[in-house]
Amino acid sequence: MASDSILASKQAEEVVQGVPTQVVCTAFGNMILVVVTQYGKMGTLISVEPSVVADNLSRPLLTTKVLLGKDEPLVHICAKHLVSSVSQEAGNKPVLLAMALKDKSIEGVRMLQEVISRCRVW
Repeated sequence: MASDSILASKQAEEVVQGVPTQVVCTAFGNMILVVVTQYGKMGTLISVEPSVVADNLSRPLLTTKVLLGKDEPLVHICAKHLVSSVSQEAGNKPVLLAMALKDKSIEGVRMLQEVISRCRVW
């Protein structure tokens, strides 16, 4: 029996702004799953989908929807910043983001973007 997984998945662990952080990225056929946690659990589940734009913009607009958890403006902002490049680099695939963050500062989010990009499976 082969030990290779059918799904492409990568994970990383790093201290971000003094907080131990785990990131797991998994590529499914129709979507990318990104888990970013500083609590050891999945936290808030957010759907991030590119919207088709008629006026030929270079990048599609991203629509966020909280599926489980607190639906507050900062969650939407963090979600867009964390996974916008994931969606674009994956050919504008939707991203399902599970996010449980202690540190939602601008610098913390930038550092998390780098960790996510190192877990590239798309």
